[in-house]
Amino acid sequence: MADACQKAVNVVNWSKALGSYFGEAWLVRLILQRGIAALYGIAFFNALNQFRALLGERGLLPVPDYLKRVSFWQSPSLFHLRYSDRMFAGVAWAGLGLSIVALTGLSESGPFWLSIAVWLTLYALYLSIVNVGQTFYGFGWESMLLEAGFFAAFLGPKQLAPALYPILALRWLLFRVELGAGLVKLRHDPCWRDLTCLYYHYETQPLPNPLSWRFHHFPKPIQRMSVLFSHFVQIAVPFGLFAPEPIAAVAGALIILHQLLLIVSGNYAWLNWLTVVLGVAAFSDRTLGARYAFAPIAPEPRPLSFDLISYALALGTVVLSVKPTLNLFSKAQAMNASYNPFHLVGSYGAFGSITRKRHEIVLEGTDERDISEHTIWREYEFKGKPSDPSRRPGQWAPYHLRLDWLMWFLPLRMVPSATRTRIRHERWFARLAEKLLEGDRATLALLRPTPFATRPPAHIRASIFLYQFTGPLERKQTGLIWKRTRIGEYLPAIALPSTRT
Repeated sequence: MADACQKAVNVVNWSKALGSYFGEAWLVRLILQRGIAALYGIAFFNALNQFRALLGERGLLPVPDYLKRVSFWQSPSLFHLRYSDRMFAGVAWAGLGLSIVALTGLSESGPFWLSIAVWLTLYALYLSIVNVGQTFYGFGWESMLLEAGFFAAFLGPKQLAPALYPILALRWLLFRVELGAGLVKLRHDPCWRDLTCLYYHYETQPLPNPLSWRFHHFPKPIQRMSVLFSHFVQIAVPFGLFAPEPIAAVAGALIILHQLLLIVSGNYAWLNWLTVVLGVAAFSDRTLGARYAFAPIAPEPRPLSFDLISYALALGTVVLSVKPTLNLFSKAQAMNASYNPFHLVGSYGAFGSITRKRHEIVLEGTDERDISEHTIWREYEFKGKPSDPSRRPGQWAPYHLRLDWLMWFLPLRMVPSATRTRIRHERWFARLAEKLLEGDRATLALLRPTPFATRPPAHIRASIFLYQFTGPLERKQTGLIWKRTRIGEYLPAIALPSTRT
């Protein structure tokens, strides 16, 4: 009994020593909780706007069909009980409401179990959505948000001293995000090694933003220096996250600076915004100039049960970290991999390969019953991805245009051969074409205003275009952001069976 007590005392003393090493984190905790809560709110709002059209009962990839193929333990989700669009709406609205509760700090105003309950419920609700989201939710930042929300559950309410282990877990998440992204670049595409990837990236990235055209036309020496800076921040800097202050704070500041540059040059949903929030975990209140300023006058001692949960969390994180750590050393490094269905302690990375040319799939419709070479086709425009060459790309992030992103992937999956390019149409894309022929309102809401306002088209087709940014002189003369050339057919003209002649 005495030995057990002594061991407990040693653990507590060791924890205090670590706390002194990394500094106090009253303000840091507040920023982390509010930032992660805001991004959860955006994620649930995003789901309310798009999920039913993409994955609902009449969506492009209906959830009920998916649930017939997977078990609960393969893909844990509340929707295994029953899926309906109404039940989904209840889950999403509940998640949005709890996000607001966490964002306003109400969840941190009560006992520690209330804070844990709110955050774990947020995590469970969004996990239920992600795990049935299929390809529309197959992005690395979904797992990042889930993992961040899970660890945020154990940061503690405002009257208790911040627990160290959840903050270290968030630093560990940031470390894997940054180092994983840096290593996968060096291992996969030679343009990252010869520093030329940014010659192409701003033009070919999934969703350019208003400044992408200007970034693309920066002088090439600046582009190469930017790649070198990216390598330094993503490969060398992350190791400073576990150093004492102020080294960790400098590492966090460099990561945040790098992410802000990515934010102003492209649209990556909440990937960069979440990474900025995680960067705050590298600071202490002292380095933020707020030591004691946000601590309560009479803080309550942390209950032993809360500390025991923190120790169990630390041990569990170590166990789950084995596979993602090995992945960092692997020559076949995976970019975004989850090693458990709960999306905890995964592997991350982005843009291991850079496309050199931008190909876009353009959907067009006509109300003519008979197709000829004189048929007039009218184009469907997407909200974020390039379409009209004169329309400047918009700023959408941290909002996530899921359909636009999936449309960007389609040309990358075409398989060229010696004779012709083989095209295998994705199931969701075939359903998208059918929905446009039906004039489905939920689907049309995912796009810009339809060119067929009064009735659906008789035929739909899809063409492949090569898109390129215009040069400065050309843009000045024509006002165009893009120049495009039709290079082939992606989907031949199709009609609904009832309208075929």
